[in-house]
Amino acid sequence: NRLHATDVTSSSFRLVWPKLLSQETGYYSLEYGPRADPARRSTQQVSGAHSSLVLSDLAPETTYEVALIPESNVHYFPPQTTRVTTLAEEISPVQVLISESGPRSFHVSWAPVLDSVASYQVLYGPLPGNSVKVLQVDGRHNSTVVEHLAPNTTYLVTVTAIYRSGKEKSLSAKACTQEGERGQ
Repeated sequence: NRLHATDVTSSSFRLVWPKLLSQETGYYSLEYGPRADPARRSTQQVSGAHSSLVLSDLAPETTYEVALIPESNVHYFPPQTTRVTTLAEEISPVQVLISESGPRSFHVSWAPVLDSVASYQVLYGPLPGNSVKVLQVDGRHNSTVVEHLAPNTTYLVTVTAIYRSGKEKSLSAKACTQEGERGQ
């Protein structure tokens, strides 16, 4: 029943604390900042009616020192402190490259390959259209071959990184198959 954090992400967390004050009896001063850089502390006032608050725009993989000071006009409450470390950033694939394009297949590769990725999904379908096929690729690999395509067709290819944390990030690229030989 003390100040603590929930819903921690790479750039935010929610602070929850016991209801010590009310709207009438005071407000809270909230001070927080990176533990390694006390000069960058921020302070904000929070209404006495609140018992939780989301802090956002934080740096990933950073330990924050948080102090909640109840400013009561009735009782003295000691400050409550906690430490919260944000998660590592989940980076989306930053490039998707299409190569070795033939009439019925092309090669898809992507970067970077990250330890935090469990698997990749490669979705592809002709443009325009809404028939999409999916390939599952192990998280250790960064390329795959897409086959059984129609010649002379533009495809939309989306690579989705599925992180061990459950998050997903995607990036898309367009690919064109070559014209097939006549008489096929």
